[in-house]
Amino acid sequence: MKKAEDKTEESKSMYSKNDFVPLALFLEENRIEAGLDEAGRGCLSGPVFAAAVILDPANPIEGLNDSKKLSREQRFELREQILEKAICYGVATCTAAEIDEINILQASFLAMHRAVDQLSLRPACLLIDGNRFKPYQDIPYTCLIKGDGKMASIAAASILAKTYRDEWMENLHHEFPYYGWLSNKGYPTREHVRAIALHGRTAHHRMTFRWDKNFHQLEMEF
Repeated sequence: MKKAEDKTEESKSMYSKNDFVPLALFLEENRIEAGLDEAGRGCLSGPVFAAAVILDPANPIEGLNDSKKLSREQRFELREQILEKAICYGVATCTAAEIDEINILQASFLAMHRAVDQLSLRPACLLIDGNRFKPYQDIPYTCLIKGDGKMASIAAASILAKTYRDEWMENLHHEFPYYGWLSNKGYPTREHVRAIALHGRTAHHRMTFRWDKNFHQLEMEF
């Protein structure tokens, strides 16, 4: 377990696949753990969403997995179970304007912090998907590479973050139909990039972001 410090840093202890039973309920038993994940870091438009989830060991949810490995139908079915069965959860965002101001990495951390703020129960440890995190108050945390495929609570957080963000972008599509957000959800697809060239950017676009010839998102240096 990693103690919170005053600066962002990589987790000093990473775990190999052999250290985990996939989608384990706890990293350490008899401890209140909240799983955290985000959605939308690689997009050209829209907010970044984050979720925090504390699962109930007495009310398990079957089928939890990395949201990217699930179909849309599976994600939304699991979301309903998470909302019903989890002890508590929080979903939060950082806007495109905030992303431009503080950069996407810091915005992802801030969205995660805001999600933890919404939890009705204070966790004893935060489980983070990825290899970096900015400490939240004095709560210890552990970073897990590909944690959404290892820990059930992180998988649940990934499902909430993705489904709520997808819905947000789909609703925004009706106001700005040119950009293909109904399907690309703000990611730098050929359709999206061409629409930006033709129609310009909206207030929901990240003005500091660019893309390469293969339509991979690039963020300008700060």
